[in-house]
Amino acid sequence: MTRRGRVTGCVLALAVSAPLHAEPAERFGTAMKYGLPLAAAICAHRDHRLEDLALRGVVQAGIVWGLKHALDGQPISRRPSGEGLGFPSGHSAAAFFGASDLAGKCFEDDPAAGVAGYAAAGVTGWSRVHAGQHTPQQVWAGSLIGFSIGAASFGIGGEDVRFSVGMRF
Repeated sequence: MTRRGRVTGCVLALAVSAPLHAEPAERFGTAMKYGLPLAAAICAHRDHRLEDLALRGVVQAGIVWGLKHALDGQPISRRPSGEGLGFPSGHSAAAFFGASDLAGKCFEDDPAAGVAGYAAAGVTGWSRVHAGQHTPQQVWAGSLIGFSIGAASFGIGGEDVRFSVGMRF
């Protein structure tokens, strides 16, 4: 089985095992919140850059958590349901974190795989708006955070400090 096949298999397994009580789009979004970063971790482990990915993952989660709590009670953080802690979308941040790492570091010479990762992350964001969990602005903010931290490299474990988006055409 190819590297891409193993990564795709892991992501699809998570998509199928998402909560069954949710509708399909919401299940897919939840699965990609975990599946895309997991696929990126498998690739990072193979490429001996897991420490860098893990640190970036902690930074990404810290930024999202910090913003959610710092802005709680503000209008920007109000979810469509009226609840708080909506800004930014953590699902979107995690999915775009995984997708941008995969596109820029694992599939850098395979534009189709990069497009598929970003498309899955985009559907994740859409699923959060569709489910009434977030506003489009909350999803865009989470997506930008995840994309930015996922495309970066902090230079841990022999990596160069860099920013690589992927999807070269």
